[in-house]
Amino acid sequence: MHGGRDVANDASTVFDLVILGGGSGGYAAALRGAQLGLDVALIEKDKVGGTCLHRGCIPTKALLHAGEIADQARESEQFGVKATFEGIDIAGVHKYKDGVISGLYKGLQGLVASRKVTYIEGEGRLSSPTSVDVNGQRIQGRHVLLATGSVPKSLPGLEIDGNRIISSDHALVLDRVPKSAIILGGGVIGVEFASAWKSFGADVTVIEGLKHLVPVEDENSSKLLERAFRKRGIKFNLGTFFSKAEYTADGVKVTLADGKEFEAEVLLVAVGRGPVSAGLGYEEQGVAMDRGYVLVDEYMRTNVPTISAVGDLVPTLQLAHVGFAEGILVAERLAGLKAVPIDYDGVPRVTYCHPEVASVGITEAKAKEIYGADKVVALKYNLAGNGKSKILQTAGEIKLVQVKDGAVVGVHMVGDRMGEQVGEAQLIYNWEALPAEVAQLIHAHPTQNEALGEAHLALAGKPLHAHD
Repeated sequence: MHGGRDVANDASTVFDLVILGGGSGGYAAALRGAQLGLDVALIEKDKVGGTCLHRGCIPTKALLHAGEIADQARESEQFGVKATFEGIDIAGVHKYKDGVISGLYKGLQGLVASRKVTYIEGEGRLSSPTSVDVNGQRIQGRHVLLATGSVPKSLPGLEIDGNRIISSDHALVLDRVPKSAIILGGGVIGVEFASAWKSFGADVTVIEGLKHLVPVEDENSSKLLERAFRKRGIKFNLGTFFSKAEYTADGVKVTLADGKEFEAEVLLVAVGRGPVSAGLGYEEQGVAMDRGYVLVDEYMRTNVPTISAVGDLVPTLQLAHVGFAEGILVAERLAGLKAVPIDYDGVPRVTYCHPEVASVGITEAKAKEIYGADKVVALKYNLAGNGKSKILQTAGEIKLVQVKDGAVVGVHMVGDRMGEQVGEAQLIYNWEALPAEVAQLIHAHPTQNEALGEAHLALAGKPLHAHD
């Protein structure tokens, strides 16, 4: 225990806010709450930073960047640079990855301590609507925030053994590059590992039961990613669900519902993440739940007045930045500030494979469902017309979805570094900008950001580097 005060020696301590879980949602609430003058206790059984920092966003993006470097070394001659690619030193990759995590972790520990948050390391359990038991102590609070996060899921009858059949947690610390891999699930986690492992030299096959990779994205983005993966030699099977997996002499065999079989050295199960809520006392204290998720309203309040919940534990978008926003919302509400509910359509979403997929707002299909097919306009701007994308040798598109004569309600981008363009895209969506208003803004040349401006110029009826 450090920071704040030593509650072990003061049983009468009652915190303004007791937070169970120190991941993105939990620590954001702790930092913001303390900043606003709340007396905060933060309880975490592992390490502050949670999945995102230690087993999610940060380490996977480090692997993807290492893969990008490998690809650049292989392809350097097309830029007139002579280089040789000698292979992947997986121990060196892990050293780099762990160094990134370590630096961020130390910084976060320092932040928590500097804000005078009482940090308690241990496995907590909700013991009443206003208390959490941890390390044999009862930590009392006027309000309790549940932020216990999520863990990788599997499918019925598919046992993750950590050896041949692995989760993303295992994949992040694998001591070798598998010669071949089957990835079960073509969502964000699946395609990111497919991309990294392919860059490292593995033979990769993605199995997705739905009809497209990254199926929650606009269909155009999915098709562009599928085309790019084919070009990279990443194989995938779409539209047929998993049936069973069994060990072979030296790997795993996967059988699909249609009888099709695939064999590889490892099977990565990437079928999503499920909430961590079992055995933590939530149901005993009357907290309303559904399939393990804690149910909340738009202000992150549960049905128990003294309990809120945020992050992967609740059925909202499983993104670290959503956890940050939800945690901040709770802290500000409890501190008496006016809280504004989150518009989840307005949250930027990025899949960091090669090429990247980035979006904000709603898909064309959703827009037609809401406004009617005759009231929706869609425009595609090909990155082939963008100078910086040409320099980077990346292909892709920016697709805009607009309500006819109205605001842009969806921005969908595919191409290297498109995740860096989603910042302006979210402003366009969240400010309900008209194409003509964005077209008035001058975008720097040559940048990829300029492609976003050019797309809006075209949608406003005055295309520059785009065909009419």
